[in-house]
Amino acid sequence: MTRHLDLRRLGQWIVLGHVVGVVCGAGAALFLWLLDLATHTRSQHPQIVYALPLAGLLIGWFYQRVGQSVKAGNNLVIDTISDNGPEIPLRMAPLVLMGTVLTHLFGGSAGREGTAVQLGASLTDFLSHRLRLSVTLRRQLLCAGVAGGFGAVFGTPIAGLIFGLEFVVLGRIEYEALVPSLIAALIGDLVTRSLGIIHTSYPIPAALPLSPLLLGKWLLFSIAVALTSTLFIELTHVLKKQSERFLPQLSVRMMMGGLCVVGLWKLSGTDDYLGLGVPTIVRAFSDPTLPSYSFAAKLIFTALTLGAGFLGGEVTPLFFIGAALGNVLSQALGIPLALGAGVGLAAVFAASANTPLALSVMAVELLGAHVLPHVVIVCVLSYLLCGHRSIYIAQRMFRTKSGTQLAQAATLRHDVTEPSKQADS
Repeated sequence: MTRHLDLRRLGQWIVLGHVVGVVCGAGAALFLWLLDLATHTRSQHPQIVYALPLAGLLIGWFYQRVGQSVKAGNNLVIDTISDNGPEIPLRMAPLVLMGTVLTHLFGGSAGREGTAVQLGASLTDFLSHRLRLSVTLRRQLLCAGVAGGFGAVFGTPIAGLIFGLEFVVLGRIEYEALVPSLIAALIGDLVTRSLGIIHTSYPIPAALPLSPLLLGKWLLFSIAVALTSTLFIELTHVLKKQSERFLPQLSVRMMMGGLCVVGLWKLSGTDDYLGLGVPTIVRAFSDPTLPSYSFAAKLIFTALTLGAGFLGGEVTPLFFIGAALGNVLSQALGIPLALGAGVGLAAVFAASANTPLALSVMAVELLGAHVLPHVVIVCVLSYLLCGHRSIYIAQRMFRTKSGTQLAQAATLRHDVTEPSKQADS
């Protein structure tokens, strides 16, 4: 083992990290601009939601013909990073971008992190193959592409850095990609902001010291978060699996899913659960009259949208679910409303994606340092309590959350009980 820093590799990281950051930042800015335009158009013309089933039919038809190689989305990115798979098709970038924008335009309940991750990874992999980079450097740049895309879309570069290193393998940080991921995340965020993108501002919770009583409240809070995350993961996967079984044509699945979302929209009598739902997320920090069922309604809307095959991600809907759940739990447990909503916002996604460190840092970047140590406690506890499941079924696992080493690497595609069986064998 050499004791000296490889200056040649460091130079490659710096140069390529900047290139990846610029590409991811520009792509994220274009995506966010289009997404804002789509959301504004839908809010001005809500009747457009009635066309969601037709939009699903057309998007599904198009994806069946040109998008089969990229339909796995984030899971394809994880598989490629883990297994040094074939080049991620460049077509993933425009397909996921336009598919997500159209999903939001017509009222589908989805997020944006999936698009950011896939944009960053596909553009980065195109670059890696044109430059004929080594397997190791390619893998590092793919992580950097994920970090750059995630950080740029949310305006949280340090969380983007950690997410890019944390989300591939459950319970392990990919330190070998640290430098290019840091550079890509920072540059990506700077580029996005320089192009005029303004990110959502959230209320800053006041400082609150820990106490034994508050620790007990956070334990109860964590249990509720873990149960909610588990319900979201299982419901989304079951809906996706069963719809594929009974409706094998993607276009038909998306059309039927669109019909279900439109029906729920009319039943609920509000637009709050369509699209990203950012206004309701912000409202959860200060409004004690927010309907107590809001988190459950958004969970169902999102599970139906994503389970049917619509494009997007899970992060912002999970922010909605977490903030709304935190609003309810705060009032029940006697926790300041803004703090509870902020902790819930981060913890539900942390548990669902097995990324407690990234989301703890993200909470600090979005809400300020006063959320510490509360957000770390709840993110870690809910991550542990959620078990071996994830919204990303391609995540690898080399050891269980209890620390048991597996005989061989497992993916979360398998049933949740399989890793423990494997560990016992």
